Amino acid sequence: MINPLPSKTSMATLSGLIGSGCIVFGVPCFPPVVSNLSAREPQAILVLGGSPSRESFAAQFALQHPQLPIFVSSGSPKEYAEYVFDSAGVARDRVNLNYKAVDTVTNFTVMVKELEERNIKDVYVLTSDFHMPRALVIGKIVLGSRGIDMHPIAIPSTIKSENPAKSLRDGLRSVVWLVTGY
Repeated sequence: MINPLPSKTSMATLSGLIGSGCIVFGVPCFPPVVSNLSAREPQAILVLGGSPSRESFAAQFALQHPQLPIFVSSGSPKEYAEYVFDSAGVARDRVNLNYKAVDTVTNFTVMVKELEERNIKDVYVLTSDFHMPRALVIGKIVLGSRGIDMHPIAIPSTIKSENPAKSLRDGLRSVVWLVTGY
């Protein structure tokens, strides 16, 4: 049987590759141990798709931040997402639904272009608590490479934490995106 978990040696090698790639390309690779949030106020809300509860949380969060546009990356089907935001009283012109992403890495690589076009430099990133460590790694690489600071908002869930190997894998994929654009 193949061991689904990488050995300590391969994990160390992968970490070294990601770290080396970040150093070579001058990109912040991993989130700092102590979060140093920007002094600037976020200019938008980015919701990472993957669970209908994220849109529900985002709709309530958006009511507390009525001036901010909301970007939902590959979330629930359009009709349901509109229903959730409409039911909460969030104006539809604030909600931008984008269905181009197929996973967490592409959530960021697709949305970073939209955020850049709107000159957004600080963004709340909403996702489930179990998903946040991986989102932080990817977001720090992808958004950070474009000078966009992220303010993480973890949505409570009942799911246990993800395997850290996913963060390493997607961190490496994010570095490859920086180098190749794909």
